[in-house]
Amino acid sequence: MESCRNRAVGEYPTKKGSHFTRMAVLQVRPVLQKLGLQALNTGFREFHISPNGASKNHYEVLVVGGGTGGITMSARMKRKLGAGNVAVIEPSEKHYYQPMWTLVGAGAKPLHRSGRSTASVIPSGVTWIKSRVQEFDPDKNLVRTDDGKEVSYKYLIVALGLQLQYDKIKGLPDGFNGPKIGSNYSVNFVEKTWKALQDFREGNAIFTFPNTPIKCAGAPQKIMYLSEHYLRKIGKRAKANIIYNTSLPVIFGVKKYADSLLKIVKARNIDVNYRLNLIEVRPDKQEAVFERLDFPGDTRTFQLFYPCLDQGCNEVWIRVVLTERKLGIAAQSAVLSKSISLVMKNQKPMIKYDGYTSCPLVTGYNRCVLAEFDYDAAPLETFPFDQGKERLSMFYMKADLMPPLYWYALLKGWWGGPAPLRKLMHLGMK
Repeated sequence: MESCRNRAVGEYPTKKGSHFTRMAVLQVRPVLQKLGLQALNTGFREFHISPNGASKNHYEVLVVGGGTGGITMSARMKRKLGAGNVAVIEPSEKHYYQPMWTLVGAGAKPLHRSGRSTASVIPSGVTWIKSRVQEFDPDKNLVRTDDGKEVSYKYLIVALGLQLQYDKIKGLPDGFNGPKIGSNYSVNFVEKTWKALQDFREGNAIFTFPNTPIKCAGAPQKIMYLSEHYLRKIGKRAKANIIYNTSLPVIFGVKKYADSLLKIVKARNIDVNYRLNLIEVRPDKQEAVFERLDFPGDTRTFQLFYPCLDQGCNEVWIRVVLTERKLGIAAQSAVLSKSISLVMKNQKPMIKYDGYTSCPLVTGYNRCVLAEFDYDAAPLETFPFDQGKERLSMFYMKADLMPPLYWYALLKGWWGGPAPLRKLMHLGMK
């Protein structure tokens, strides 16, 4: 299936005897590009020509960003408006399901299963503009790209996500060239986490949470629990000092789940230090420098080191930002889709996003605490049992159910979050 998705137009499998049809497709496509036509219908799939040669520069809806939020919203908008009326600006050739990287960093999933070509996830009927946005001009309803194009719109959806900023920590990203530092936030370094874990012999294993907003607040803890479990399985746990240094005053922002996690770290003898912020990495000395947020820095030696880096918004003006938790994006996309529909009808949007988000806190290779909560940090759980407990079922949901839900439901614009399921599970009481 994956290899088929990455093929060129003329290589898609067709019915027996259709060789000349495929050849014809290849021959007429350049002609259509010269004419500025946006789509080519082969009878099997509607192909939208990416962008650089496309003459059309106005769309009913323009989506900036081809990550989870952007692809999801483009699918929803295309169903409302029809083919040819929606475009996505996205420079990347590859689209990743990043929540899988938690398991990739622990050796539980292969990296290649987390990614697909961007072309394969762009909805049929949506134009892919393979460029990077340079400037927004809301007064003229247009954006300018880094290759000099101007694209105008009637409605604009901005879903740029976050930008990794390893350079905010002295010693990074160069420190990743060493053997004992990894990061699950980047496709370039996530496999180094697993390599460092495999090569660990003894000493400190340090996991950090920064003093900035990040994509997933649970990610640094997830790989910590998985690493601790791995070291137990291979008989090295007694030689490891597992350390979690967080800039926060609590282990997790929702009390119910924080209480559960505190029991876990106590039972597994994990050292948790609050209000510490990583400011420097010294790979040659195997040292990490932390600042106490109110006192001078603290230097500690490490053998395996997993830094959670500073992360900031992309360097362009942002009107709307979708959350970086994928299940949160599902709920947000449903609200945004309904709101835009009302605006298109000259009606005032009344529906509000309740802040729902989900953080599957993986606590081992077979356990997970499914944290679900709202803007007020109040639990907003889907299932009719206590989700504050570690469960095998929640691990399998995270590892095996969520990826296909992402690829075949969320990115297609069909999944709007678990609210209907929650009502069903709780007999309409939530």
